[in-house]
Amino acid sequence: MLPIGSIVYLKEGRVKIMIENRYPLVNIKDEQVYFDYTGSKYPEGLDPKQVVYFNRENIDTVVFEGYRDEDDARYLSVVEQKVSEGSFKKAEVTSPAS
Repeated sequence: MLPIGSIVYLKEGRVKIMIENRYPLVNIKDEQVYFDYTGSKYPEGLDPKQVVYFNRENIDTVVFEGYRDEDDARYLSVVEQKVSEGSFKKAEVTSPAS
């Protein structure tokens, strides 16, 4: 998993996206699912009306990798354990970001 603050291009995307969240839970068709990431357009930043949901497989190019430390590693260990338990289904991206 890329750390928060990383900047990527998505496949078929034309703008840079900054990662702002990992493993967000979202309700889609009355089912709680997760994506790997949420992000926003870079350099504009967060616009709650334009949150971009995407998964690892949607990333084309990593432009910049954000900060990592032991807190990040601990967090990922806990969250990835929960994901591996299968409590939530992984969502698929149905349309590319701008």
